[in-house]
Amino acid sequence: MANFDPIIGQSPAIEALIRSARIVAATDVTVLIKGETGTGKEVLATAIQKDSPRANKPFITLNCAALPEGLVESEIFGHKKGAFTGAISDKQGLFQAADGGTLFLDEINSLPPGIQSKLLRFLESGECLPVGGTKPYMVNVRVIAASNADLNKLIENGEFRQDLYFRLNVVPLELPALHQRTEDIEELAKHFFAHFSATHSLEPPTFSRQTLKTLRGYKWPGNIRELRNLCERLSILLSGKVIEPENLPHEFNRCTTKANSDFTLPELGLHLDALEADMILQALNRTKGNRSKSARLLGISRDTLLYRIQKHGLATH
Repeated sequence: MANFDPIIGQSPAIEALIRSARIVAATDVTVLIKGETGTGKEVLATAIQKDSPRANKPFITLNCAALPEGLVESEIFGHKKGAFTGAISDKQGLFQAADGGTLFLDEINSLPPGIQSKLLRFLESGECLPVGGTKPYMVNVRVIAASNADLNKLIENGEFRQDLYFRLNVVPLELPALHQRTEDIEELAKHFFAHFSATHSLEPPTFSRQTLKTLRGYKWPGNIRELRNLCERLSILLSGKVIEPENLPHEFNRCTTKANSDFTLPELGLHLDALEADMILQALNRTKGNRSKSARLLGISRDTLLYRIQKHGLATH
């Protein structure tokens, strides 16, 4: 379990994800990690590799969006001398460098269509063809891919091969957005404060209860990466202090003000459990029992919704 310790959180969504990831890690199956930017896809990929039988073999990572289109093929598959201007010698590709181990292809949604077909060929046969080569080579590499885009939409637009998607999507793992796992924010913040306290030799700050409430109401477009950056800034500027909402950047308080105007607590109060159960039933009825769509309506992950359905003992379609 220690290999998954870098994935901080105890929300139902994260616990379910780690359970699935541990099962997957023990196999050699291709994995597709889905999630918004900043949710920790590379952290999860690294944990899977460390927990796998290939843990002591090479682990090579490539951000497919970071290289110019003309260099991606050569980088992944290698090239032969004279294949193009500047190819003054044979060059080993990442597949050869990762032989026996794992290749992590981040932002695979950015892979050019021509390279997608070559990757599909590898996944189906284990064969790779270097640029300018006529004879393929064989390697034994496990592929973990990640995407921050909706691949189904890219398939509809003709930008991503459906057959490649099916080969990659053998076991999909979806990292929830931070606003879908707000119960983990306090634990994540404590982890980051401790880290930056040690890094900068400063006393860590703490959040007041009202500040935590504000953070839980924020949408977190940058997800965990955004929270990490916020914690580093506060660790330096407000070392050892109790952080109040007014100490946060203005976008946090603007979001809270807007959120607070959407619902007002009745004078006589309410029964929160009954309200939550009623909202879940309304969402399920509106979506004709589709749990994924219901979770999106409620702004929570599907695993959190399933947990709360069980908690309330709700009968579903």
